[in-house]
Amino acid sequence: MIVDNLFLKSFVMLNSDEKEMILEWRNHISVRQWMHNSSCITPNNHTSFIVNLEKDETNKYFLVSNDTNDLGVVYFNNITSSSADYGLYVNPYSLKKGTGSLLQEISIKYAFEYLSLVTLRLEVFIDNKKAIKLYEKFNFKKIKKRIIEGKEVLCMELKNENR
Repeated sequence: MIVDNLFLKSFVMLNSDEKEMILEWRNHISVRQWMHNSSCITPNNHTSFIVNLEKDETNKYFLVSNDTNDLGVVYFNNITSSSADYGLYVNPYSLKKGTGSLLQEISIKYAFEYLSLVTLRLEVFIDNKKAIKLYEKFNFKKIKKRIIEGKEVLCMELKNENR
């Protein structure tokens, strides 16, 4: 799928090299440290995860690329007719500034224009100041805090103003 000159490729459509690259990204410390489960992912678990996505309409994961680079990943979980949980991570080997904002823009557009959602929710560790700043820049509102496995998490959401 092409959105604003970016290509969103479903994880279920990835070739073997892309699957391997995504596993490497998922296990990179700069990505893994901000996930609810920060353990390393085995190749078998990664493969099973992607296979399970094939028959799961409530979870969508995309590799986001432009003409020359793989930029990162955006994903939507617990998709209903009106809402979804959401997350992103930037290619940990890219130093290009603005990639997080680009992924954020494309995610909001996909959620509200393609999935026709009313509410986009996310959770972010309270000490992930860079991500919180990015979400606030895009008008996500702080809803509540909660503890997940001993870590404080900030719950945020964005409402589709056009619905």
